[in-house]
Amino acid sequence: MAHSLSAKKRVRQSIKRRARNRHRKEMLKDTQKSFTSAIAAGAIDKAATALNEVVKRLDKVAAQGTIHKNTAARKRSRLTKRLNAARAAGGKGKAAAKA
Repeated sequence: MAHSLSAKKRVRQSIKRRARNRHRKEMLKDTQKSFTSAIAAGAIDKAATALNEVVKRLDKVAAQGTIHKNTAARKRSRLTKRLNAARAAGGKGKAAAKA
């Protein structure tokens, strides 16, 4: 348990920061799930728009310091590869989703 005023303030700040970061990460996961479900369904156009949303959210979360910028770049790259593989497979659902 914190005793000094500055330690108590640190606890308050870290609670707020943790809540903020958790919310950002949850929103990021939700947008990634919408992209993944669109890929699995074979809806290439819907997946492309979902990818744009995911990329936008990844960049914003990385800029705010919740995740590292290289983590965002890696995730962006992997998701783009999945979309390109789905396009190459002709949007055939599960086979494209595993790529």
